[in-house]
Amino acid sequence: MGNVLIRIPTPLRRLTNSQDKVTIECSNLIECVNVLDTRFPGFKERLCDETGELRHFVNIYLNGEDVRFLQGLDTATKAGDEVSIVPAVAGG
Repeated sequence: MGNVLIRIPTPLRRLTNSQDKVTIECSNLIECVNVLDTRFPGFKERLCDETGELRHFVNIYLNGEDVRFLQGLDTATKAGDEVSIVPAVAGG
């Protein structure tokens, strides 16, 4: 377990009192999400659906890699990791 830097996207900064990054201690991504939700109530429901899975319109990257191609929210984290939360942008 170690400190992980979480980059907060603009649409979610109203939950984090306008902070664009937050450092938390966690050992995997679901723990990161749960800690964020404890610190900033309502955060988890913006990222996860009612079954606890990552919402389709939210992408999370661990050190630049899409976690959907890793172990999803079960992906392990370590000290010094950087997590970026990126809302999908609709286009057409």
